[in-house]
Amino acid sequence: MPTIVHFDIPADDLERAKSFYSKLFGWKFEKPIETMEYYLIDTEDLEGKKGPGGGLGKRGTAEQKITNFIGVPSVDEYLAKIEKLGGKVLMAKTAVPGMGYLAICMDTENNPFGLWEENEEAR
Repeated sequence: MPTIVHFDIPADDLERAKSFYSKLFGWKFEKPIETMEYYLIDTEDLEGKKGPGGGLGKRGTAEQKITNFIGVPSVDEYLAKIEKLGGKVLMAKTAVPGMGYLAICMDTENNPFGLWEENEEAR
């Protein structure tokens, strides 16, 4: 069953946001690509087990909010389902090279969410 596998947090000040979340929740941040203003977030549940991963990056627009990404076997398949059920595609399927594919959608209640398909061959 698809579930939340990743969340993205937009920030105006990355250092301030990292400080806030690391002090509040103990989250750990890693910058995988030095030339990119984006940090991966490691989380744990209350028992110390690995939790959903996240990301922290520069805010693109004033309206950009925290977005949850749902892991699916096929972004293409779920984009078709979303439109059939009355949702909207806000950002088409996009490759994250070597990692997978993502898309951003809107549900019938105007809530944004993302889809994520793991695929190391994504280009």
